[in-house]
Parts: sequence; C-alpha cells; structure tokens
Amino acid sequence: MAAHDSNTGTGNNSNSVLAFIVGALVVAVVVLGFALYNGMDFGQDDDISISIEGAGPAAEQAGEALEGAANAVDDAAEDVTGQ
Repeated sequence: MAAHDSNTGTGNNSNSVLAFIVGALVVAVVVLGFALYNGMDFGQDDDISISIEGAGPAAEQAGEALEGAANAVDDAAEDVTGQ
C-alpha cells in the first residue's frame, strides 16, 4: 500500500521560490565580494561640491522673508499672551 502525501502540489512551488531567493542572495554576495576584492571603494569618494551661481540676491531675499516671518510670529505671540 502506498503512503498518502497530504502536500501534493504545494511543496514544490514554495521550494522553487525559496531556491530562487537563495540563489539571488548568493549571486549578490559573490558580486559584492568580487567588487570589494578587486579594490572598488564604495563610499570612499564622498567629497561633494554643489555651487549655485546667481543665487545671491534670491538667498538674501529668502533670508529677509524668513526673518520677517519670525518677527511676525513673535509679535503675534506677544499679542496673545500680553507680554
């Protein structure tokens, strides 16, 4: 008499997905290991220089607007609290 398998048709599909995920992880580790072994420096060149030409007047106006907004909030707080 043959043994009864209650997992017929479901175990093979989940095993295939698990094998695919493990395979992808193995490939990723091998690629990263190879890149690091060959001297690739990840994150070593983090000197970033950003310059925006012609933003002087706009930056000054933005600073003045922020200062004016801060003063308005301060004045409103004084009006509410009476101090």
